[in-house]
Amino acid sequence: MFVAANFIEGLARVIDIGLTIYMWMIIARAVLSWVNPDPYNSIVMFLYRSTEPVLYRIRRWVPLGNIGIDISPIIVILVIIFLQSFLVKSLLQLSLYFK
Repeated sequence: MFVAANFIEGLARVIDIGLTIYMWMIIARAVLSWVNPDPYNSIVMFLYRSTEPVLYRIRRWVPLGNIGIDISPIIVILVIIFLQSFLVKSLLQLSLYFK
């Protein structure tokens, strides 16, 4: 069963790294929204294209009201932290169970 344990542990680590990278992409997107970047820059286009689908769904779901600021990046970062705390740790504990 050690093969299954190693597979689950590797999967948990890859998910953790992927979530961390996506969190930093969200943070970079939020920082870029404070300045006026060139919209035709390839890095800016990549950040917008990779984060906008998730942020758009959050914006549709959460009414902004009279706040005047976009809180969708904060919500996405909190969801990522929850997934890292719950999903990744659960997978790592499951891999220990199989060892």
